[in-house]
Amino acid sequence: MQRLGLDYAALADANRRLIYCSISGYGQTGPAADIPAYAPVIHASSGFDLANMAYQPGRQRPDYCGVYVADVLAGTYALAAIGAALHQRQATGEGQQLDISMLESMLSLTLGELQSAQFEVPPLPSRPIFGPVATADGYICMAVASERTFYGMAAAAGRRDWIADPRFAKYLDRRANWGVLMDEFEAWSKTHASAQCLAALARNSVPAAAYRSVREAMADPQLQHRGAFADVADTEGMFKALNPPFRMSASATSVGKRAPALGEHTAEVLAASQRAVTKPAG
Repeated sequence: MQRLGLDYAALADANRRLIYCSISGYGQTGPAADIPAYAPVIHASSGFDLANMAYQPGRQRPDYCGVYVADVLAGTYALAAIGAALHQRQATGEGQQLDISMLESMLSLTLGELQSAQFEVPPLPSRPIFGPVATADGYICMAVASERTFYGMAAAAGRRDWIADPRFAKYLDRRANWGVLMDEFEAWSKTHASAQCLAALARNSVPAAAYRSVREAMADPQLQHRGAFADVADTEGMFKALNPPFRMSASATSVGKRAPALGEHTAEVLAASQRAVTKPAG
């Protein structure tokens, strides 16, 4: 935009109320400002990929990237920054430039890893705490992240003896022996279907879910209840688009009902711009 003469410095002179949001790989200034970037490159350079690989036992090669987290996350931070800037402009009358770094956005996902990179922390458990747990017909994921959920897991598996077991009773001992604990849990879960395991965990207030495809997740009754998807039309027909994941009690948040075709409004927009340029002063 600077090359085109449309950067913030150029435009702010004409409109002091302008809020100008810039999203880039590494930020608008600094030694990496001009380095090109796409989401997969940012995943790698932020440490995110290697942090995730550390939780995959026996893995030496990072995952391939097919889900572009950095793009969506940077856009989400941009939305928050724009809202804050609009609020500040109401008080001051002044706009500002918003400089969103995809690299820094991705680092915000590695809060524990940021700490472990600086300070001595307990070693990783013998098996990652969060991940697939085998059942008779597949895998489930459960989050045993508190004493209450540990007690619930023990009750669901009929193993209340774990609560007093010196290998598991205290958190740090449980963490160190997590692989053994999960082996013992799977001795129970592998004899039950995923649905049965989930029902037992739910009765004992343990957060858990089956692994699903996106297609399966889209059919979730909770999403239907929430109105998570809108029917949108374009020149080829109808499709479902995801609404924003927030609801506002006094504002509509659904996406539009129609997606314009490529270039559909080009002539209209350019004509309006030309009229604005040629309109006589006063």
